[in-house]
Parts: sequence; structure tokens; C-alpha cells
Amino acid sequence: MMDQPASRQTLSAWQLDAADTVSQLDSNAYSGLGHEQAEQRLASFGANDLPPAPPVPAWRRLLRQFHNTLIYVLLASAVISLLLDHLVDSAVIFAVVLVNALIGFIQEGKAENALRAILSLSETRCTVLRNGKTARIDSKALVPGDIVLLEAGDRVPADLRLLESKNLHCDESLLTGESQAVTKNIGALPADTLLAERKNMAYMGSMITAGTARGIVSATGRNTEIGAISDLVREVNIPATPLQLQLHTFGRQLTAMILLVTAGTMVLGITVHNYSLAEMFRGAIAIAVAAIPEGLPAIVTITLAIGVQRMADKHALVRRLPAVEVLGSVDVICSDKTGTLTANAMTARRLILAGGQYRVEGDAYNPQGNLIEDGANNQPGALRKAARVALLCNNARVEADERQQWQAIGDPTEAALHVLALKAGLSDGDLVARLDSLPFETERRYMATLHAETGTDSQWIAVKGAPDRLLDFCRYQMGENGIETIDLAYWQQQLTVLAAQGMRVMALAQKPHDGGPLAHNHIENDLIMLALVGISDPPRQEAIAAIRDCHSAGIRVKMITGDNPVTATAIGRELGLNAEAVLTGRDIDVMDDAALADAAEQVDIFARTSPENKLQLVRALQKNGHVVAMTGDGVNDAPALRRANIGVAMGQKGTDAARAASDFVLTDDNFATISRAVAEGRTVYDNIVKAILFIMPTSMTEAGVIMMAILLGTTLPITAVQVLWVNMATAITLTLALAFIRAEPEIMQRPPRPAAQGLITPLLLRRLLLVGSCGVFIIFLLFDHYLEKHSLDYARTVAVNTLVMIEMLYLFNCRFLHHSIFSRRFFDGLQPFVMAVVMVLLLQLLFTYWGPSQQVFGTTAISPADWGVIILAASVILWAVEIEKLVVHWLQCRASGKIL
Repeated sequence: MMDQPASRQTLSAWQLDAADTVSQLDSNAYSGLGHEQAEQRLASFGANDLPPAPPVPAWRRLLRQFHNTLIYVLLASAVISLLLDHLVDSAVIFAVVLVNALIGFIQEGKAENALRAILSLSETRCTVLRNGKTARIDSKALVPGDIVLLEAGDRVPADLRLLESKNLHCDESLLTGESQAVTKNIGALPADTLLAERKNMAYMGSMITAGTARGIVSATGRNTEIGAISDLVREVNIPATPLQLQLHTFGRQLTAMILLVTAGTMVLGITVHNYSLAEMFRGAIAIAVAAIPEGLPAIVTITLAIGVQRMADKHALVRRLPAVEVLGSVDVICSDKTGTLTANAMTARRLILAGGQYRVEGDAYNPQGNLIEDGANNQPGALRKAARVALLCNNARVEADERQQWQAIGDPTEAALHVLALKAGLSDGDLVARLDSLPFETERRYMATLHAETGTDSQWIAVKGAPDRLLDFCRYQMGENGIETIDLAYWQQQLTVLAAQGMRVMALAQKPHDGGPLAHNHIENDLIMLALVGISDPPRQEAIAAIRDCHSAGIRVKMITGDNPVTATAIGRELGLNAEAVLTGRDIDVMDDAALADAAEQVDIFARTSPENKLQLVRALQKNGHVVAMTGDGVNDAPALRRANIGVAMGQKGTDAARAASDFVLTDDNFATISRAVAEGRTVYDNIVKAILFIMPTSMTEAGVIMMAILLGTTLPITAVQVLWVNMATAITLTLALAFIRAEPEIMQRPPRPAAQGLITPLLLRRLLLVGSCGVFIIFLLFDHYLEKHSLDYARTVAVNTLVMIEMLYLFNCRFLHHSIFSRRFFDGLQPFVMAVVMVLLLQLLFTYWGPSQQVFGTTAISPADWGVIILAASVILWAVEIEKLVVHWLQCRASGKIL
């Protein structure tokens, strides 16, 4: 039956009886498929894997570096120069464009290599029945109808309909977001059963935490639930970053302005001053080359690359270079709960005794932590007895791995009880041999072990299990004065309180034993109630602080989880989120776009969500104008991670699917790292703005000098080749220093940058006017002065060095956007600026005094006294900009009513 259409793989196996599922899949529950049958199905359905998207070819990555409006104009200028036989001009322009492209190409190549390292997969194997015999095979060879055997520690290799299940517990957090392991059974379920509630299915990628099972493969590869999410990821388009959009708009606006100015200058030069068309072409190219910030793409790339390195030092691995800057404008962070805001480790957090209760400190499976009395009378005897049951009636343990990270070996809930016993003062040395045991069974919902009292012949029974089950068997409780009649109302009240806090509750009890083999009738009467233990996946303490930091920075945090609403509400409240309202996936499914957009704004906690719901919420927030970061670690988070403006995956506990869909990978799985990355993203954007604030006014000064000379009909103070020299000498030296500026102190106290905010701001326009006009005036003044006394080459050499000196001094103005450089912070991070200035000075000395350079650029040696004149004249710009900052600050303070 199965050797037909692949659509058979998608049958809703959970709604069929186990026998009907086997029949539908044309298999045998006890002997499995035959080898020939399996090979035929493998050829028909394909390998049981999810093929990765093909990598971008190197040639395409290289060509992509030239896809920029400004680069197109430069290439056109180079071609025109070549046609006019201006070979030096053409060669220099081509060299600048090529250097910029190579920088971007190399950086993207590094990112691709890092991604391949992250996504490297080890071979997984599974146990199957083939021809009635068990075999270990590569999970890629699984086909529908295969019978798979599962035990604790296995990762489920495909979607399975369970046929037999013995105390099976499955961790499905990577697929559903459910923090607690799910107890499985084999009964048929209604067709509309939610994914997280399909108890008779084991889905690909889930982890078996306890028990054993036999299941039949109902779907493989792309037809699995993980495969459906993978297809959803492929359908999602990655939005362009705000900076990409702004640079694209900025490039078009600047190109239009340059073309308009050069065309107007050509017309005036030909009609008013009778210049030839060839002369005007060369003049127009000189203006274009001077005005176009050809170093801007390279500086943006370098600034982003430096941000990448800084983020790597802070445990954030960047997969997509432009994403670094996007963090600066993020105003909403949508976070998965399990493993992101929480530790993804079940932890005993409350211990309720008959005489009071304890609050349990510590995180995850680390046995370090204290029990803090919380309204409890001191009951060391009762506490020790409860801890002893938690330690002995237990099949799990914890141990530290090679990174000294504590891990659970066995069922997570049992591991939480083991850690509780250690925190209560017991140790593994207190373990004693079991005389007998009754394992946990789903029908009875308890586990019991039999032990002998140390140094005596008396025996006692330790019991743990579901409270509603054990309370029926308890006749006594361990009270302040010893054993007393149980107060059922008290325990029911405490159980209700713990359940309302979203905790999983376990009951601990004991009783004496008269001897003989342990049986269920010994358990189900006269138990002594010792304690209730509230267990949950606790929020990370650093996540609580990070959310507080995000709120102070104007960033809203929303929790989107597949967990149940009660647990989500309790955790959200602890994290500091608005827990007044919670929406579930079912609520979202019935909302129209308008209602969802409103709910996405108002609500901070979303529970029982599907991958589609998470994607809908991200889109709704983006439609409302928000820049959204999405964090997650599971396969179910992948579509939303890809659609978000910034996708942030967990590196340690995250899945490969989540990492592949993300822009960032947190190598420490710490939500607090996102807060630090946001600060770095804002710094990167600030530094790009500072670079533009430096490049554009200085470029306008260069272009203004040439344009003014043409309009006035005078000799050019600076030639096109000399302009190219200045651009090459300063763009990757002076501007580069701005990329190394550290974050300004108040960077996380200001609100997020509006995504629609363009790069052309009032500040940039003021600087263009101030620096451009003053610079052109100073250069013309010195050029005319020296032209009267010296040769043309001498006057031009002075003009070029004045231009470079203006840029060097103006560089220091750009260190701070709004603050004066004359402050205590002047020496902070000064080294890159000093190095850049020294390097440019050395280049200018070569430009001025080296013979071959003089021949190429038409320069000549100038006297030391003239250097003093150049420095003095150029310093006018520095003082003018600092005065402008002071005036603007004064006006802002006056407008806001603040005292200066």
C-alpha cells in the first residue's frame, strides 16, 4: 500500500488505532519491513533528512558587492575617463571600486564559513526491526512503515505513531515549546488534537527522557512536522535591514543630486565660459569623483565587521553582516520561553511541609543553592525525611560536563528532586541500596522503593508521585511534633497555590514496612505525607535583569511560547512582563488581521502557539511599524526567526534549524547577551552615522572647490587625480578610526532609533553647509594667495594639503555626535585617531616631497612655514564645528526648559 503516492506519508496517524495505522502503512508491528520493501520505499520517498539550502556561489557574492547606485556612477566615471584617454584617473577609480568590493566579499565569505561550521551535523543512528531482527541503521535510511525501538536517551529519528509505550516521557520543547517532558500513551485521539497534545505520537527531533516504546514511522524527511516547518522557513522572505533601505535611498538621492549639479555645471561652463565639451566632461568627472563617497561602502562594511568581532567577544556570533546594525533600531523583542528566557532545566523551587514551606534557591541542575524558610517553623527532621525520599526514590542524577555545566542524567523531574536533596544537605554518599521497587506507571502515577533503616533491621517505603493520587493514600503527615493525622484541606490549598504558579507538583511520602516483597497494596493505604515539591523551568536571573534593561532602553519584550497559559503567565510575571492578559494559539487562529495587529500591541504573553502563530505575530508587529527581534532555540521558532528583522538563536541548546534561520547565534544561550548586543548595534549605527557625517561634508568640500572654480572660470585649485589621491589616502585611514569608537555612556538610556529615520538629517545638512562652505572658502583663499607668489603646482600642493588638514582636524569633531571634544572623554579611545592622523601625515609627506609622486600628481615641495599656515587655516573648521555644537545644545536646553 505504501509504495504509492508520497501523500500517504501525511496521514493523521494520531486519530487511528495502532493496528489501523500499521495496516494503513502496510507493515508488521513485530517483524517490521523486509529489506527489499524498505529499499523500494527509500527510492520512492527519498532519504529521511532535510536538505539544506544551496550556498550562494562565490561569483554571485562578488557581483553583489557592485550592486550599489554610487558604485554604478563611479564605474561610469571610470569608463568615460578611459574613453577620454585619462588612463590614470580611470585606473585609480577602478582600483577604489575593486578594493571596496573585495572587503565586502571577504567578510561575507567568513560569515559563510562560520555558518557551515555551526551547521555541521553528526550522523545519527536508530534501532529498527527489519525482517524480524533488530538492526542499527542510519536514520536517513528510515522509510514509512519502519518499526523503530526507542529508549531513554534516544532522539526520535522520524515522526512515529506509538504502538507500545512503557512509562515513555518525551521532551518535545524544540518542536512545541512545552517545558515539561510529555507522558505518552497509545490511544487514538480526535482529528483536531493540537500538536502539543498528541500523546500517541513521537515527533522527529524530540528526545526520550524516560521509558521505552515501539513505534511505526508515519512520516519522514520533509513530510514530518519538522519538515513542514522547514518548508515554512523557505517560504519566508528575509526583510531588508533599515540601514540597507536607508543606504539605498541615500545613494539614489545623492546620485540624483550629483548628476544634477554636474550637468548644471557643464552647461554653465560651456555657455558662460566657453569651455570645450571634453574639458567639461573631465570637470564633471572630477566633481562626481569628489562628491561620491566611494569609501562609504567599505567603511560601512568595516564598521559592521568590527561590530561582528565585538559581538563575538560578547558571545554573539553574527551570521549576516548587515544584521549588526539592525539591533540599533529594534523596539520589540519576541522571545521564546523555554531555553531562552528560562534555563530549559526542571528545578525544584518550592518545598511545602506540614508546618510551613521553603523557597529553594539556585538555578537549573547546579546543586549549589540554599533552602530559605518562608513562613516555616524549623523542622529539620521533616525536611531531612522529605529530602531522603527525593534522593532515594529516584532513578536520575546530575553531573558536570567538560565545560562545568550541570546536566541531568535521566528524567528531568527526577533530576530536579535529586538536586533538591543535595541542596537540603544530603549527598550521593547517603544513597543506600534498594531492597525492592515499584517503577512509575502511567496508570498508577507513583513510584516506590524499599529500603532498610541504617544500622537496624526495620524497613521503610519511599514514595513519590502525583499529589492528587498520593493524598488519597495518606492517612498521616509529618507535623511539627511528629506523626499526626493528615490535614487534607491544607495540602489541597497548597497544591492549588503551586498549580496557579504554573509549577508541576510532586508529592513525597513514606511508611514503615513489615517485610516481604513490595506490592501496590502496601502503597495505597496509611502513607505518611512528607512534602509537596513545586517544580518548574525557572526564568534565568540574568534574563530578568536584561528585560529590565530593555524596558529602560524603550524596547518591549514579548514572550511567545508553546507552553501552557498557566505556566507562561507565571513565568512572565516573574520576568517582569505584563501578565494581565494572555492569548493562546487558538485565540490567534480566529482573529482577523486588524484584531491581531491590536492584540500584538497590547499583549506581552502568548501561549500554546504554533510556528504559524509565531510567524503571524512577527508579521503583525512589523505591519505596525516595529523593528522586531525574535529569539528562540527550537525548530518551531525557525519560521519566525527568519521573518523577523533580527533572528537570534541559541548556540548551546538550540537546534540546527533555529541556527540556520537566524542572524545571530548566542554562544552562551543567555538572553542578557541580547541586551549587550543591542548596545553594540546602536554603537555600530552611531559610528556609521559619524562616518557619513565625516565623509559627506569633506566630499562636498572637494566637489565644491572644483565646481566653484568652473563656475568662476578660474584655474582648478585641485585636479581630479589629486582628489582621487585625497580620497584614497583618507577614506581607509581617517574614516576607519571612527569605526573603532566605543559606545557612548547614555546609549541604552535613549529610545530606539525610528526605522523610518533617514540618513539625511538636520545635523548632516548643517555640517554640509558649515564645513563645505568654510572649507571651500579657506582652500580658495590659500590657493589664490600662493598662486600670486608661486607656481601653479606649488599653489595646488598647498590647497591639497589644506584639504587633508581640514579633514584630519574635522575627524576629531566627529568623535562625538553632540558632545564637545573638549571634555574629560577626549582621551578615551584616542589611539586609533592618533594612528590614523600619523599615517595620513606620512602619506602627505610622500605626496608632497617624493619625486615619483610629484610627477604623477603634479605636486612640489613646500616650505615648513607654509605647513604652519595650513594648520592654522584648517583649524578654523574645528573651532567652527565645536561652536555649532554648543549653540545647538543651548537652543535644545532652552526649548526643553533645562538649565545649561
